[in-house]
Amino acid sequence: MRELLLGIDIGTSACKISVFDIEGNVIFDTSKPYNIYFPQEGFVEQDPNEWWEAVVNAINEMFVKSNIKPDEIKSIGVAGQSWSCIPVDKNGNVLSNTPIWMDTRSSYILEKIREKIDEKYIFDVSKNPLDSTYSTLKILWFKENKPNVYKNTYKFLQSNSFIVFKLTNSFSQDLSQGYGYHFFNMGKGCYDEKAADMFKIELELLPQIYPCHEVVGYVSKEAASVTGLKEGTPVVAGGLDAACCTLGAGVVEVGETQEQGGQAGGMSICLDSPISNPKLILSYHVVPGRWLLQGGTVGGGSLRWFYEQFGYEETEIAKRESKSPFAIMDEKAEKIPCGAEGLIFLPYMAGERSPIWDRNAKGIFYGVSYKKTKAHFIRSIMEGCAYALRHNLEVAEKSGVKIDRLYAVGGAANSKLWCQIKSDVTGKIIEVPISDNATTLGAALLAGYGIGMYKDISKTIKEIIKSKAIYFPSVDNYKLYSEYYNQYLEIYERLKELMSK
Repeated sequence: MRELLLGIDIGTSACKISVFDIEGNVIFDTSKPYNIYFPQEGFVEQDPNEWWEAVVNAINEMFVKSNIKPDEIKSIGVAGQSWSCIPVDKNGNVLSNTPIWMDTRSSYILEKIREKIDEKYIFDVSKNPLDSTYSTLKILWFKENKPNVYKNTYKFLQSNSFIVFKLTNSFSQDLSQGYGYHFFNMGKGCYDEKAADMFKIELELLPQIYPCHEVVGYVSKEAASVTGLKEGTPVVAGGLDAACCTLGAGVVEVGETQEQGGQAGGMSICLDSPISNPKLILSYHVVPGRWLLQGGTVGGGSLRWFYEQFGYEETEIAKRESKSPFAIMDEKAEKIPCGAEGLIFLPYMAGERSPIWDRNAKGIFYGVSYKKTKAHFIRSIMEGCAYALRHNLEVAEKSGVKIDRLYAVGGAANSKLWCQIKSDVTGKIIEVPISDNATTLGAALLAGYGIGMYKDISKTIKEIIKSKAIYFPSVDNYKLYSEYYNQYLEIYERLKELMSK
């Protein structure tokens, strides 16, 4: 009988599940989309029940379309998007949609508490900047705006811990998602009572913290009946999607860096101590004894947005030539010189997170002229996202963080042109792992580690992860891009006051 591991990823736009054998080979994978709701300005939310429905449908499909048997799945790991805030009652019933990582509804609360709170103490404890997108401020929003929901809340859960609960009936909070709370002690891995009291948040509203690989429960009879999974299958705490993705990309040693190009772009630098920077994000890695210094940007979905709005021609060509429309876009952009002949894109499509932390920042194309074609715009989007990556990397390096090569994952990693642009813009070597399932692989590896299937997670990941491509920066292109990058920074600095109005 095979020994298989199930990895589940609760992403921003869809749930993905993958089943792996002990060597990390993909046996089955599928994804199921769900909705994002924008009820009013600044509100971006999802219904966690739709996540669970997607998980159930994906697992049902797995058993129908593959020869996988329930008793072959030995353990389950769940990765999830960051900074959720899911209020549930004692039975785990969802009391309200959750604001997700893009939500800024609590910005006005942040301005009020800044006048009362000791921000230095909060940063010393949490190692993260105060911002309305974190889970901390979302709890305060519920307290102020939905008092009945707050009153009836037994626990606030993260995205992965909600799915873990639905599978096991166990409430949990994994270590890597602790960074969403500014009363989480980043050095000690526990809640800080003094910091929580500053926010007037009761710590009993948060579940017990577990290491990401620890088994926190077993598939319940109810979950088994709707999913087809075997009752009693172990489920580990799981972790932050970016951290699971970082593990699945092979990043476990100090200085190794995961670069992600998806709906939420960014980078995660592996550390062996909690080095922080107020312009960046710090979390625990899902690997014991490691931290991740992260940069998170909103521009990862910019190219998809452009395609959805203006990509009819590429869609038709792709159909005729049996290609991806994004491959057609690559071919067009590749014909445009480095720097897109002065067309510079600021990828601040929903404000921006690190390192500028400006919810009022706007997406901008600078340098538009009659000479510019659609291909120029495509290339400038790729370059703009690369400039955002470089900005985060430079801020990290100024903190004394060592950055070796970048390991690229996400949809953008499938574009040879985009990977080369990022290498040329940053001046870093970029390596692309062979698997397109880095996040679910990371979750599955945690599941295997939790039941003793793997004895040394760092050694295991180096044996399993292989690379399919490597990109080296061009010195000449780096010099040219550096000039455009400086313009990119200046455009924002000159316009940020106007943006705020």
